[in-house]
Amino acid sequence: MKKLKVGVLGGTGMVGQRFIQILENHPWFEVAQIAASKRSEGKTYAEAVEGRWKLDGEVPASVRNIVIKDINDISAVTENVDFVLSAVNMSKDEIKKIEEDYARAEVPVVSNNSAHRWTPDVPMIVPEINPEHTDIIPYQKKRLGTTRGFIAVKPNCSIQSYTPALAAWKEFEPYEVVATTYQAISGAGKTFADWPEMIGNVIPCISCEEEKSEKEPLRIFGTIEDGVIVPAKSPVITSQCIRIPVLYGHTAAAFVKFRNNPEDKQVLIDRLREFTGVPQKLGLPSAPEHFIQYMEEDNRPQVALDVNYAGGMGVSIGRLRPDTVYDWKFVGLSHNTLRGAAGGAVECAELLHAQGYI
Repeated sequence: MKKLKVGVLGGTGMVGQRFIQILENHPWFEVAQIAASKRSEGKTYAEAVEGRWKLDGEVPASVRNIVIKDINDISAVTENVDFVLSAVNMSKDEIKKIEEDYARAEVPVVSNNSAHRWTPDVPMIVPEINPEHTDIIPYQKKRLGTTRGFIAVKPNCSIQSYTPALAAWKEFEPYEVVATTYQAISGAGKTFADWPEMIGNVIPCISCEEEKSEKEPLRIFGTIEDGVIVPAKSPVITSQCIRIPVLYGHTAAAFVKFRNNPEDKQVLIDRLREFTGVPQKLGLPSAPEHFIQYMEEDNRPQVALDVNYAGGMGVSIGRLRPDTVYDWKFVGLSHNTLRGAAGGAVECAELLHAQGYI
């Protein structure tokens, strides 16, 4: 099988590095171009990330000698690429513009960034939950005046530890949710070497995260109407987002009310374990065989033991029990830079390829 050529925008940052690491041995895709800011232009990738490589393992040999292009030189970056993965570090307005410029250059853009998550005709996808939202792409292409180019995004990493459970329980109509997320420092693009003041520390505010945690699941659960994605009205979600001293893994403590409360714990557990989606049916390379695992032990899921479930692409749920105010409560865990960021975007690109958009 001939592999598709990928350009990585923002390839020197943590998510960009994760893109490159994931694609090292990918069966469908390979990195052909890497773009970053002008300060990295002209350097080899190995030179550009020397002293800045944040991940375990070495810089992949296949990309060490790729010469970095200026991210604003769109014609150079898009030469000989089939699509781009975006993890650029710019202002939201700058990201919106540059991603649209790439799309208008007839190159599909799959983005980890938040800039286009609320653009009405841009799909925001968790492939197991709302793959049908790619049906919005023809409307977006019409607006952009393109035949191949479009933008698709993945949601915020903080929602992926509890939103899959809500999707699995859709038949019971969850209508009110409280979710507190305990988020790893890599979600800010940091390691403990970069951020030593986080050691032994907790920060009770992460800028803008609560709004994302409350609103983005509703867009995922939304419907396409008249060429735009209309967010769902339910469940109503309120959240708090807290930074904690772990490197990888976002944990959520969630409380749920159902319109049709099943009142049987095993029924809810069965729905989690049985939940599957289009990626599993299509056999996408990044899709976990079992998207959600339920853990019976009272002390699970744990970051140290469970964050890498299904190669970091699965979601772990535990401590499901009745609540005295809400119907049920549970704890969820997801890997924030794999399922929550780069891995989720790569799986989204796989879905778009399987559907014929890339």
